[in-house]
Amino acid sequence: MIKGNEDHYPVGMMCRLLSVSRSDYYSWKNRPLSGRDQANQKLLTEIKRVFDDEKGRPGSPRITLRLQEEGKPASRHRVAKLMRDNGWRAKAAKKYKATPNSKHSLPVAPNLLEQNFTADVPDQKWVSDITYIWTEEGWLYLAVVLELYSRRVDWLGCRRTYDSRVGL
Repeated sequence: MIKGNEDHYPVGMMCRLLSVSRSDYYSWKNRPLSGRDQANQKLLTEIKRVFDDEKGRPGSPRITLRLQEEGKPASRHRVAKLMRDNGWRAKAAKKYKATPNSKHSLPVAPNLLEQNFTADVPDQKWVSDITYIWTEEGWLYLAVVLELYSRRVDWLGCRRTYDSRVGL
């Protein structure tokens, strides 16, 4: 409290108000950092390095794990406290949200079924859909064509890249 306000108020007045002797305050202020504080400063540098390397995304568990893999001892709670004291929080990764781009000037096919998914005879109504599935190898595009009378999947296609022959 005194140290943070030295530029604004006289030290002697603050010491009197807080019932602290001036000599004790200066003794405390000029004392070297304790071993624990020195270790925390060192650890703080390492935490900041890992935090910046991963663009502010890791939390204390991931930072602790990486430091331990590098041979630097640190507990998750200690890392979490140092991060909290310095205002460092992990950024949550933005979730991917695929949305159709309806702001285009291309023609849009009419909705002929108008939500009526029943069929009285075979080969009268067909429906299709496409979806994107994330895999370790990248996006997988899955398309399905369904005949509504028999509910039989007539065509199933998977592609990893754009294929103009099937419109995927």
